[in-house]
Amino acid sequence: MMMKQHYEQYSETDFFVWKTLFERQVSNLDGKACSLYLDCLNDLKPYLNADMIPRFTDLSAALEKQTGWTLEVVPGLIPVDQFFGLMEKRTFCSSTWLRRFEQLDYLEEPDMFHDIFGHIPLLWNKEYADLMQKIGALGTKYSQFSNVLDALERFYWFTIEFGLIKEAGERRIYGAGVLSSFGESKHIYSDELTVLDFDLKAILQKSFIKSDIQGLYYELSSFNDLHNALASLEVIIQQNEELSIGLQ
Repeated sequence: MMMKQHYEQYSETDFFVWKTLFERQVSNLDGKACSLYLDCLNDLKPYLNADMIPRFTDLSAALEKQTGWTLEVVPGLIPVDQFFGLMEKRTFCSSTWLRRFEQLDYLEEPDMFHDIFGHIPLLWNKEYADLMQKIGALGTKYSQFSNVLDALERFYWFTIEFGLIKEAGERRIYGAGVLSSFGESKHIYSDELTVLDFDLKAILQKSFIKSDIQGLYYELSSFNDLHNALASLEVIIQQNEELSIGLQ
């Protein structure tokens, strides 16, 4: 049975948390988020703003009209093969629960604010939306190959979730995990991390952790790098389905 958003169940505290998260993060991302994200977020103002928790039906309908993507409610994290399967169908999954006030700065498991504020704006852009669908299609095509799914997870983690990009010589954020995190989006401008030029082969050999703020990020020179890297990854997979995945 398909899940749905029970909007009437949100409390005044939920609306306050959403407003606090949204307003604080929009202010925090000034001069940090990539221009494409900010442009898309601005376009989405009628459906995605600080004044109210977004109604998934309205947001999904607007997104579908723009780029053919829709939203599907899930209870939380789902198996990776299911996740990629939904993406292939141009469906992005989101939980409808919201973090507590004491969890404003960092949350290990993605909640509605991460899913919606972090991921949805860039899906408003056709080229980015198409790239996301291609990732899902690869995951579905090779769903029986755990090593390929591992490779795609690593690609997704270091790009879609925690990717950085250079704009006019400055470091900018496009990864949803950074965009939606107050702590993480401040952390990337500290001296307590390593930022490397984007390197597909290095990413495929690099494991990651989900339980803490990241210590390593990869930075694109442009979004063309991202599209080219996915095309290269597809060639690697096609040439060698027994893809070797390192555990560094």
